[in-house]
Amino acid sequence: MIFITQYLNEVIDIIGNLDKSAIERIVNLLADLRREGGRLFFLGVGGSAANCSHAVNDFRKLTGIEAYAPTDNVSELTARANDEGWTSVFTAWLQTSRLKAQDMLFILSVGGGDLEKNISPNLVDAIKFAKERGARVVGIVGRDEGHTAKAADGCLVIPTVNSEHITPHTEAFQAVILHLLVSHPTLKTSPTKWESIR
Repeated sequence: MIFITQYLNEVIDIIGNLDKSAIERIVNLLADLRREGGRLFFLGVGGSAANCSHAVNDFRKLTGIEAYAPTDNVSELTARANDEGWTSVFTAWLQTSRLKAQDMLFILSVGGGDLEKNISPNLVDAIKFAKERGARVVGIVGRDEGHTAKAADGCLVIPTVNSEHITPHTEAFQAVILHLLVSHPTLKTSPTKWESIR
């Protein structure tokens, strides 16, 4: 019970310290994206990749934003990783998708990518490519020193309340914030099923 109480208290602390202005910034950038007819590309690895897949569903269905996640195509992802290398796997996918200036990357990551530490170099490479194309970048990450937090046009950093639980809290709050975004009245265009049943 002690651990359960501690962990849940950490969740409460994170909620109390979330940067609401950073969330609002992401909402506004997503609204601009939809108005301009841009596409949304979710990038993440590990648990964050699973959140990317969920996000694609919700953004397409609930907000009417055209969204994709390269990690949903495991055949192409593994072929590119095998033949071309892990670092360029997302950038190559975005090149084939003809990433344009009106498009956006949405990075879900614990660290946000760090070339010096060789952590998620594929995210760093993709962000640099997006910037070269003039596309915007937003993210939800757990570290403010990673590449995403430094380079993004809008980024929410999940507060660290316990250095032993950065990964589980970041990945859990990615899901919380993504659901906040698709529920936000500025973005939501379609009702969710159970809320529409009377």
